[in-house]
Amino acid sequence: MSEALNIVKDPTLTYNQELIALAHLGENLDDSIRFSDAYYEAKKAGALCDLNEGKMSYRPRYICPDYELLFKKGCKFLELEPPTDLLEAINVLEIFYRHVPSVTTYPVYLGDLDKLLEPFVIKEDRAYAKKLLKLFLLQIDKVLTDSFVHADIGPEDSLTARLLLELTEEMQLAIPNLTLKYDPELTSDDFALACIRCMLKTAKPSFANHRMFVKEWGENYAIASCYNGLLKAGGGFTLPRMRLYECSLTAKDVNDFLQNELPRYIDLQLEYMDKKVRFCVEESSFFKANFLVQEDFVKLENFTGMFGVVGLAECVNHLLGIEDKKKGFGMNEEATDLGLRIMDVIRDRVAAHEAPYCEATGHRYRLHAQVGIDTDGMDDSPGTRIPIFAEPTMLEQLQVNEKFHPYFPTGTGDIFKFEETYEKTPEAILPIIKGSLARGLRYFSGYLENSDVVRVTGYLVKKSEIEKLNQKKQSLNNVTVFGKGAQDGAHALDRRIVRQNENSTR
Repeated sequence: MSEALNIVKDPTLTYNQELIALAHLGENLDDSIRFSDAYYEAKKAGALCDLNEGKMSYRPRYICPDYELLFKKGCKFLELEPPTDLLEAINVLEIFYRHVPSVTTYPVYLGDLDKLLEPFVIKEDRAYAKKLLKLFLLQIDKVLTDSFVHADIGPEDSLTARLLLELTEEMQLAIPNLTLKYDPELTSDDFALACIRCMLKTAKPSFANHRMFVKEWGENYAIASCYNGLLKAGGGFTLPRMRLYECSLTAKDVNDFLQNELPRYIDLQLEYMDKKVRFCVEESSFFKANFLVQEDFVKLENFTGMFGVVGLAECVNHLLGIEDKKKGFGMNEEATDLGLRIMDVIRDRVAAHEAPYCEATGHRYRLHAQVGIDTDGMDDSPGTRIPIFAEPTMLEQLQVNEKFHPYFPTGTGDIFKFEETYEKTPEAILPIIKGSLARGLRYFSGYLENSDVVRVTGYLVKKSEIEKLNQKKQSLNNVTVFGKGAQDGAHALDRRIVRQNENSTR
């Protein structure tokens, strides 16, 4: 009860944020899913983390509905007819979104908005279409108040995509997150440059390697939440994570870690995932009764589990006895090679495990480079990133990133903060993105150093909203508190500034 009282007394929480926190508190009173003593010990030690999923697995963590099907046949449960014009299309989506759950209570995937809305937009006067889309984005920002809410555009250019980019720049909203599915053969340079200009000013869209995702998932994939690759009409059952630095603390040396401790922690996390997935499918009502399942907006066979890792850099540095991060992972060949050896062990052991109810991914879980949470501090850098304050030049970072991104079909990425001069020369960034994606980079994000909307670890916040929390005021965006915590504890907004004179075409 003291925890509940702390929630309702917190002046920085809005009513809805209090409601979510109280619901999560109640959810964690349940112990229906029991794990081994070894798992609980590893969790208590901080080596394993459930990422605030809660003890009761009553819905999948991430859900990516088939919005194309919604537009084709409507929805019986919500009594929605297929839309016939842009106003109806927007109205249908706004209603539907309110009924798509996730770990955040808000939808983490809004659809490929340009493809969904383009047939309706092109029938309208441009100014009228832009007005409706502006109201649509305003509705999303003020009602779906969480920056893990995510939409996709591309790879092809379209009027709708252009209008969305224009409005994103004009409105300066942190919600929704946005990704461009980029393919140099399908995405014109002019469209890509428009996306870069928008990215610099608003931290979105990010660039996803469309070819890589299609190769792993097929054409029917979505980018959701931070940068999570998942199947449409499916999603992710669960996303726990191994905190690799904490896992390394029980190892005697590198060989002991690779041969004994790392496999032990992998197996404990797999135990957690198996039990969470089985409970969600076999015990909870979601896959038995939810209208999303009943009307085929999502299908059980399109879900998978996401095996998360965080803090590879600190893990490697600890095992090699490297105290100066500027001489560690990403900065010397021995440390980077050990990181690859660690990832090989994780990849191979997870791939050897038969996962329940993951039909679309061959009954195997898929790896995810988790972005970190606000309480991690400086001991666990997001995923496989080079630690803040230890970053080399942008091109040197990308050369390291390219080695690790192929391990993570369900998502990884890095973020670059550009000096203001890039606002006048966005064309200098496009060759870097092209070259990096061709060499194996999965996901590229950036923003200008003076932007208000910034990307923290994977999600978006406004620096002006963080300042509200510093003044003990409320922020409408649920994740602003995460951004404040990530900045206070891990200096997440203090990443190295990319200077124009340090880069060259790849």
